[in-house]
Amino acid sequence: MADTSPEKLSPIGLHKALDRVWRTGPGWQRLSAVNHTVLGKRFMLTAFAFFTIGGLLAMLIRAQLATPDAAFVGPEIYNQLFSMHGTVMMFLFAIPMLEGLAIYLLPKMLGARDLAFPRLTAYGYWCYLFGGTIIVVSMLFGVAPNSGWFMYTPLSSQPYTPGINADIWLLGVTFVEISAVSAAVEITVSILKLRAPGMSLDRMPLFAWYMLVTALMMVFGFPPLILGSILLELERAFDLPFFDPTRGGDALLWQHLFWLFGHPEVYIIFLPAAGALSTIIPVFAQRQIVGYHAIIAAIVALAFLSFGLWVHHMFTVGIPHLALAFFSVASALVAIPTAVQIFAWLATLAHGKPRFDIPMLYVTGFFLVFVIGGLTGVMLAMVPFDQQAHDSYFVVAHLHYVLVGGFVFPMLAAIYYWLPHITGRETVHRISVPAFWLIFIGFNLTFFMMHLTGLMGMPRRIYTYPSNFGWDWLNLLSSVGGFILTMGFALFAVDMILQFRFGRGFRRNIWKASTLDWAMPTRPASYAFASLPSIDTRADAIDPDRLGPQLAAGQGYLGFVRQGRMETLGVDMTTGRLEHVVVLPNPTYLPLISAGLTGVMVLCLLFKLYPVAAVFALATLVSFFFWSARSGSRVDEGPIDVGRGEKAPPDTEVEGPTQWWAMVFALAANGTLFASLVFGALYLWLVAPAWPPTEIVAPNLWVIAAAVLLTAGALVMRMTDGLNRAGKAFIPMLAMTLTVDMAVLGVLSMAVFLLPDPTSHAHAATVAALIGYGWLHAFGGLMFGLNGLLKARNGYVSPRRSLDLRLARLWHDYTAVTGVLGMALVLLMPSLIGMLEGVR
Repeated sequence: MADTSPEKLSPIGLHKALDRVWRTGPGWQRLSAVNHTVLGKRFMLTAFAFFTIGGLLAMLIRAQLATPDAAFVGPEIYNQLFSMHGTVMMFLFAIPMLEGLAIYLLPKMLGARDLAFPRLTAYGYWCYLFGGTIIVVSMLFGVAPNSGWFMYTPLSSQPYTPGINADIWLLGVTFVEISAVSAAVEITVSILKLRAPGMSLDRMPLFAWYMLVTALMMVFGFPPLILGSILLELERAFDLPFFDPTRGGDALLWQHLFWLFGHPEVYIIFLPAAGALSTIIPVFAQRQIVGYHAIIAAIVALAFLSFGLWVHHMFTVGIPHLALAFFSVASALVAIPTAVQIFAWLATLAHGKPRFDIPMLYVTGFFLVFVIGGLTGVMLAMVPFDQQAHDSYFVVAHLHYVLVGGFVFPMLAAIYYWLPHITGRETVHRISVPAFWLIFIGFNLTFFMMHLTGLMGMPRRIYTYPSNFGWDWLNLLSSVGGFILTMGFALFAVDMILQFRFGRGFRRNIWKASTLDWAMPTRPASYAFASLPSIDTRADAIDPDRLGPQLAAGQGYLGFVRQGRMETLGVDMTTGRLEHVVVLPNPTYLPLISAGLTGVMVLCLLFKLYPVAAVFALATLVSFFFWSARSGSRVDEGPIDVGRGEKAPPDTEVEGPTQWWAMVFALAANGTLFASLVFGALYLWLVAPAWPPTEIVAPNLWVIAAAVLLTAGALVMRMTDGLNRAGKAFIPMLAMTLTVDMAVLGVLSMAVFLLPDPTSHAHAATVAALIGYGWLHAFGGLMFGLNGLLKARNGYVSPRRSLDLRLARLWHDYTAVTGVLGMALVLLMPSLIGMLEGVR
């Protein structure tokens, strides 16, 4: 039994000891940062830099469209400009900005010291930075994406976009999206498991609820786009015809996969901003939020409805009338949960004693702008109107009213509200008000005119237009408004800089808020809380001025330093009951190294250096083994002191630690990707032209053997875990698991080798994709088994410390289920094609 007695210190000594453990060193050591406060600020600052780039691209677009028959830029450059503007704003600004805000705030609002996986946060940041840089730098070489931020096929297919422009989008965005999914998993697990003891789900602040729902939407909403990007890149690189209608593919499959991501994306962007509003409005209304439980029900309903709206963007592609009616009704219904939130905010203001400050200016701007965007959204939900306005500037106006009104205005309010928390200084208000009015007037002048040009028939995505349609003066006003808007944002940026330089310092809770994030000195310390609180009421109704000094004096949980470890608490997911102690990793360069290797792999794929890319993929995988090498404990500690007279076991000795739940949610995202692949295969079989194929992939014994071996591998891994739990020798059984995994790889390799040419028809291509999916996951099972073997040999596994084996078991179970389903679909495809032949 290890000595785990805590080091008892005075309050000042406690702060110094915690800072020694949690802080990030100076100079080059900053690159090793894993602290959520540092990384949250990095995400937000980088997102703002990309926002600046996207705004400059928008100004170039408006300069081109200011007058008819303009020759400011040509059609090729214009295509790159509007493609990059949409890509930067959607993928490099909006999602990372909300991630950064969540990463910075959530531990502070939930009463924790950090997120569940600090190294994963750091890896996600570096992937975001490298992926975004690849996309943006492409503009300097004239090879930026030029097929639109939506990358519709067949325009983005190899025959019509032969350079690397589309590959940069596909690989860069996939790189960034994988980072976003990892952040979503971390946010989900952190909210569910790393809350202050006593903070049950019905006591969480609304911002945490919004971020929980948003993160779950990202877990299930992003994989279809990741799959679509992979399939399109496979088509471009290896000629696999998933979207080629002449060989059994269908260009509309891309639209389905894209909008399965794209429409939930709108609400993924809106919900965190709405969470900020639900936090800010009660503070300035000086009363609790009205309709706490109604808002929670509304955001859950909004999340569910958002996944049934993707065809809302495809009303003109030839959808059957019954489907049009269904999706039209669903598109209108989504306004109801949105309205519930808006009325709750208005009721809070109406029943409170509102005091106005700069954040409330932007809240007011949100109400005015977003409601207009919502009303035009209901208009576009009606099929007859949508068919008239589709692909016109009316849609551009609607999109910007929803996204800027629903995200940018609330985010500006959030920045003014929380920037004093980051800087420890009050806002300098001399130019805040002029900045708001320039932004508000400039935005409405820019985009309201687009409603009119759209109704007058101006199509979107055109680089010039003649002067005989009456669009001239409206476009000129839009361009003037765009430059006014830019001046407003420039003034806003200056205002932020002035606050850092000249703002007056303060210590705690400048806004007189009632959430935990203000129960700490500002700027926040590296360890957030000197001790962790116990919550016995709703976490948006506490008294930070009373609680803060108590926590700073070490009167809460973990008010000590134990063996130099970075510790926080894990709780039951629903009740908030204290469950275990979470030991977090210290600063390390491993996330930067792993992200750098991943970035080089992406560049090798971009330049078709596939053997070199495989080498860097393997090097990335090896780097992850170093992540795992020293995580965990070599001794059984049992329950340890957590303060306040209570004890709890470490996370290595409980059934449901954060790592296990992270695997569950990661596999849920993976399962969504697999379901999207199955959907794609069945969609092509049922809808695509050039079916049935001339050559049908016949069932073979290799596929059947693979299904049997995948099932056997899962069973043997379960036996391995069972032997360890029983205190018996398990390494021989684990070695057998590795042997079965290698056999699966060999069998699936033979199955792919014996396939007919996968470039001949989409049928063969989808079969190859299903088998390839199984191969990759069998390889993953081999890696998890090997990691378990290495950890066991180094003393990190025991009957009580079985996490590594349980993770390997979970992966093998998932691989067996999806593998058997995938192989079953491969075996059934000839019969399904036969049914198709009978019908046709």
